[in-house]
Amino acid sequence: MPELHSAPFAELNGHEVYSICKLRVDVFVVEQDCAYPELDGADEHPDTVHFWHNIDGRVVSTLRVLRSNGETRIGRVCTAADARGRGLSAQLMMAALELASGEAVVIGAQSQLEKWYGGFGFARSGPDYMEDAIAHLPMTRSAIL
Repeated sequence: MPELHSAPFAELNGHEVYSICKLRVDVFVVEQDCAYPELDGADEHPDTVHFWHNIDGRVVSTLRVLRSNGETRIGRVCTAADARGRGLSAQLMMAALELASGEAVVIGAQSQLEKWYGGFGFARSGPDYMEDAIAHLPMTRSAIL
């Protein structure tokens, strides 16, 4: 059974950091064939919280919530190929939105996931754009009062 975890970077141990980064590289760099700076400095930001699922000590899904400059941003949402279809990313999104406590949240979504993110209350907030040769779109979930 997948275990859901969350922690700021300062509380992650070496194995957790490695496992989260490895999964993101496996999905975004290798599977999606995008050579880009995966380690962008935002992971270590004091207001970043990492969420992940473990199965038998292996990270199989992850995302991060970054609060910076008055903005809450969810990013780096991914699930290992052999763990997809179990709703793990949806569980991570719900936990991340709970952390956001009703604040407005922004994402840069891959375009094919617009409907999926829409299910969490996100709406397109601008035109499509290309990032690392993949179509993306900006989306925002309005503050819930």
